[in-house]
Amino acid sequence: MTLYASLPATPIAALPGEPSVQAQTLIADFARRLSESGARVAGVTQARVLDEATGRSRIVLRDVADGALYAISQDLGAGSVACNLDSSELALACASIERRVAEGVDLVVISKFSKQEASRGGLADAFRASMLAKVPVVTAVSPHYVEEWRQFAGPLAEFLAHDLDALLAWWERAQKAQLTGAE
Repeated sequence: MTLYASLPATPIAALPGEPSVQAQTLIADFARRLSESGARVAGVTQARVLDEATGRSRIVLRDVADGALYAISQDLGAGSVACNLDSSELALACASIERRVAEGVDLVVISKFSKQEASRGGLADAFRASMLAKVPVVTAVSPHYVEEWRQFAGPLAEFLAHDLDALLAWWERAQKAQLTGAE
């Protein structure tokens, strides 16, 4: 089922999700730049951090508004090959985004649309909350889930190059569309 069918247009900038580190860095830089210019920005970006206790890296989601970290990868021990996603931390990050959207923001950044979101889990509810509130969204899309992304976001999203200038131009268009009520 597509979400966009019953919604007025909400601009969504989608970056190719690979290379992931560059996409996440660009999204974080863009969010920081807009925040510094006075925009109310909410959301999370993904990063790897070193767990000092184990010496292994973990995947975290970093809240762009307050810097809170959500450790979405569990340490299952050396040699483990099981899925290490910590869905409770992912749910907390999603709830944080939804709360901030309800409080009122100008932009939401969501680290990525990938396996969890393609199956309507993960941060999918954060996408939906943003879209329903008509808040522009910036995200990265995993190359493995482009078709699911297209089904989920439909014509609301446009793919952009990994480029700050492309994001800034998109943001300018998104603001004009919101001011004029254009779709």
